[in-house]
Amino acid sequence: MTSFADTRFSNRRRALAAALAGQRIDSMLITHLTHVRFLSNFSGSNAALLVNKDLSATICTDGRYTTQIAEEVPDVEALIERNSAATLLSTVKGPRRVGYEASYVTVEQLGKLQEAAGEDVTLVPITGVIEELRLTKDAVSLQRLREVAALATSCLEQVIKGELKGRTERDVAAELEYLMRKAGAERPSFDTIIASGPNSAKPHHGAGDRVIQEGDFVTIDFGAHDRGFNSDMTRTFVIGEPSEKHKEIYELVQKAQAAGVAAAVPGTKLVDVDKACRDIIEAGGYGEYFVHSTGHGLGLDVHEAPYAAVSGTGELAPGMTLTIEPGIYVPGFGGVRIEDSLIITDGAPEVITIMSTDLIVL
Repeated sequence: MTSFADTRFSNRRRALAAALAGQRIDSMLITHLTHVRFLSNFSGSNAALLVNKDLSATICTDGRYTTQIAEEVPDVEALIERNSAATLLSTVKGPRRVGYEASYVTVEQLGKLQEAAGEDVTLVPITGVIEELRLTKDAVSLQRLREVAALATSCLEQVIKGELKGRTERDVAAELEYLMRKAGAERPSFDTIIASGPNSAKPHHGAGDRVIQEGDFVTIDFGAHDRGFNSDMTRTFVIGEPSEKHKEIYELVQKAQAAGVAAAVPGTKLVDVDKACRDIIEAGGYGEYFVHSTGHGLGLDVHEAPYAAVSGTGELAPGMTLTIEPGIYVPGFGGVRIEDSLIITDGAPEVITIMSTDLIVL
């Protein structure tokens, strides 16, 4: 009997075939591992997937994953060969038009694919089709996003119960990542950012050897990865009594972030979500210090469509995800970023990184 999970993946492959029909594509070769997982459930580090217009499919991986692929992808014929993409192309009998993921194939790789395909197979560059299918998440995906967000949030709450002053950024990052793994995460979603004092004016500082001191802003941007899905959130704290400048900057970002969350409803253009945050920061006199976009989608990738930015395109719809993360970064002083992850619903968005955005003094 086909499981619910297997039906989800076969439905995605059916949707892909339908999306490609207008381009007269006979088959689609998927080589981007995130997309292989999206369409098949396979989570190994080497694989390619061939989806045909008649809805049949073949997946290929190497011998390390013989048992794993049988468990994760029971409904798709599996081939075991190391050169996965070339192996799948060699099974195609022409004349046929086979799409390939142009955004993820290098010039060198394309040459090898053309050699494997033979003269009767025409390789056609395809972009954006699978990304479009990934925009709206199904119920299982949304629940896993809620769960991994809750896991990560609980770990941050544990970290800030302790003393941060006197510890290095690197030490705090290590504790947070340890707690997430201990709670069940497979790994961090990305390199944990612990940015203290003047380092907090660097949006992607990382976590170094600086010792956290009295009077510091401390920005913690982190996420957990579990069962293929990611979390992403940011909170900024202050060590010791905040100055008026600390309060001014923090309250402005908090106000902007709340405006972005409120704007994230179906039908809103992505550029207008960004504008909701940016207008407040500019009106507060700090526009030049908001140096990145407002947010991004979240799912199998920690950064995926849609994108809320000055150059953002499209509009929000129920089932999409979006982070709202405005920031102000003042060189030599410090910076603030507040980030929540949202699920877009028929009404107000659902915030899945559930933790106060009020300024917390540590």
